[in-house]
Amino acid sequence: MLTQIRPITQPQRTALPRPFLKWAGGKSQLLQQYQPFLPQKIRHYYEPFLGGGALFFSLQPQASFLMDVNLELINLYRCVQSNVTELIAHLSHHQEQHSEAYYYDMRSRIQDPTVWFNGGNNVERASRLVYLNKTCFNGLYRENSKGHFNVPLGRYKNPCICDRELLEAASAALANTQIEAQSFEVILEHDTSRRDFVYFDPPYHPISQTSKFTSYNRDSFTPEDQVRLRDTFVSLSDRGVKVMLSNSDCEFIRDLYQGFNIYEVSASRHINSKGGKRGKITELMITSY
Repeated sequence: MLTQIRPITQPQRTALPRPFLKWAGGKSQLLQQYQPFLPQKIRHYYEPFLGGGALFFSLQPQASFLMDVNLELINLYRCVQSNVTELIAHLSHHQEQHSEAYYYDMRSRIQDPTVWFNGGNNVERASRLVYLNKTCFNGLYRENSKGHFNVPLGRYKNPCICDRELLEAASAALANTQIEAQSFEVILEHDTSRRDFVYFDPPYHPISQTSKFTSYNRDSFTPEDQVRLRDTFVSLSDRGVKVMLSNSDCEFIRDLYQGFNIYEVSASRHINSKGGKRGKITELMITSY
């Protein structure tokens, strides 16, 4: 079955489903600019760098494969998909208990993610991630070298930690979705064809010392990884797959994807240690078609 891509409307409070996490580099603000470049009909949708999932929630494809190497993120999406009622109950408790002391207590409760992922209390773990995301500084996800979440408390008077309507709508959208903890290269093992659409939104190549948000978990995304991603992009394109990729506007990325369609889009920078460097920037959107 082919999915007819519907026009994207500007995200609003009542426009559900939509991302349930705040995510640095999330694409909600760019959906209108992406609209003219989206394929009209697709069989399968693939998103190997899941993050907030803004494009997935906007398209609502019939058959989807969502992937990421972040075990915490994948566990959360699986819980939203299949255990949303229990997750909401945990988040309601966090909402009631929230305080500065409670935040740092929850942040300090470090567990081995591989243990959690293979049979621990995954809903408790998922609710912890949502709680930290909704209350930490700028919703930034960052881990130190040991894999410990280390973002300080944000300055919010009354953060919305438990949004029942939003989570239930996201759960419904994820019902027929395959969610995997995998590297982006695994997509080459899928039976992709010219009727499929792949969207890559990798950690961006840094364009300055203050824009290094390439390491949102303990494993950084290096220039060599960007080259491997380009090679994956090329392999999919050679199969006739429709591939779209977002990245920073810099000579390195432009050189990697020369020969493909490269477009400039305007985005707002919300996270920077220096307030004067926040504002509009140019990003690249690259397609194989």
